[in-house]
Amino acid sequence: MNDDPLWYVAYGSNLFRERFHCYLAGGRPRGSARHYTGCRDPRPARAVCSITVPGGIYFGHTSLTWGGGMAFYDPDLPGRAAARAYLLTRRQFCDVLAQEMRRGAGADHDLSEALARGRQSLGPGRYETVLKVGERAGRAMLTFTSPAPAPPNAPTAPYLAMLGNGLREAHDWTAARAGSYLAGRPGARGAWTARAIAALLD
Repeated sequence: MNDDPLWYVAYGSNLFRERFHCYLAGGRPRGSARHYTGCRDPRPARAVCSITVPGGIYFGHTSLTWGGGMAFYDPDLPGRAAARAYLLTRRQFCDVLAQEMRRGAGADHDLSEALARGRQSLGPGRYETVLKVGERAGRAMLTFTSPAPAPPNAPTAPYLAMLGNGLREAHDWTAARAGSYLAGRPGARGAWTARAIAALLD
């Protein structure tokens, strides 16, 4: 497999850099009961940048780690989604995806369909649909999400705190702005107020 670098676009809990480091090098993030095996190549991302991409996120399904809804990306939602891009090798990207699906690292997907057509299904799992969301510095920008929009499900306070602090770290947002952004997402809308989410953030 060609192992040239590409951008992994994170829009959920991996916005928080310390947490994402555990996907690369292995370990257990603060506040989490889950231990991550890490990538075959544990080196840190070659570059990191804060971005937005067309579309939005919503909360659906039920997380085994957090309880409540998980964040998914939908390019057809209005607006723009706040994200963070990590420049990884293709093997690192595949290993991150495997860990999101609670599978062992080691599957080398060719990703050619995603790169050429913008979308590729690698399986039926919740994070096994790969989308190309753009390019940066001549490198493809890929993320993964649900194969189809799931019914909305409200996220839990610990999960919102992780996402909110990730947004603050990545985009230098205030707690109020992060709270307003998350409270407006489907699944959180009507279940959480911007003020209640802002109160969760450090």
